[in-house]
Amino acid sequence: MAENFDPVAHNRLAWDREVDNGNEWTRPVGPEVITRARAGDWSVVPVGYEPVPRDWFPADLAGAAVLCLASGGGQQGPVLAAAGAAVTVFDNSPRQLGRDEEVAAREGLAIRTVLGDMRDLSAFPDASFDVVFNPVSNVFCPELAPVWRESFRVLRPGGILLVGFLNPDVFIFDVVALERGELVVRYRLPFSSPGLPEAEREQYHADGPAEFSHSLTEQISGRWPLASASPI
Repeated sequence: MAENFDPVAHNRLAWDREVDNGNEWTRPVGPEVITRARAGDWSVVPVGYEPVPRDWFPADLAGAAVLCLASGGGQQGPVLAAAGAAVTVFDNSPRQLGRDEEVAAREGLAIRTVLGDMRDLSAFPDASFDVVFNPVSNVFCPELAPVWRESFRVLRPGGILLVGFLNPDVFIFDVVALERGELVVRYRLPFSSPGLPEAEREQYHADGPAEFSHSLTEQISGRWPLASASPI
């Protein structure tokens, strides 16, 4: 792929298409989920289908400033807002943010949505949030150091960073074989879908989001002085 490939522009369009295609991570929660959350029965998922333990969040979410980072889709943000948090959803896809706006309008929730690249949170001043909740989305980001620096900057002292991420080893396997339940080693790490030969990229990734592997060192090395971090 050309050296001037822009992952932000590419993935913005790709995730807008995922909304149109009904990707499961673009389907907003229903009214029953919001009703339960308002009654104190809520959970959110950072990766896969396992909810975050409730005690990883502040004991009382009422009024807590929460940044749902690269977390559009009308799923986590509306639930946390219904549970009492002051929620801002930041995402690269206008259509994904639109899902959160749909739920907010339907349920009478106050949710702020902001469009942008997760590596640049300059829309927010220092120490703006009590919680940064980042579901498995940094796989679509070519570099993580700016994400962690910006997350630290916008967190208040004693704030919480909750991150979901993929084991990078998943990227060594053939995609089609994985769908059959077979483990066929095909790639070296670090993996970058934009870096694949054109024919192979078209076969396996087509016009989907660009993906990038990140080592566990990049994910949890602790080089960035995060106020509080709970690995998932």
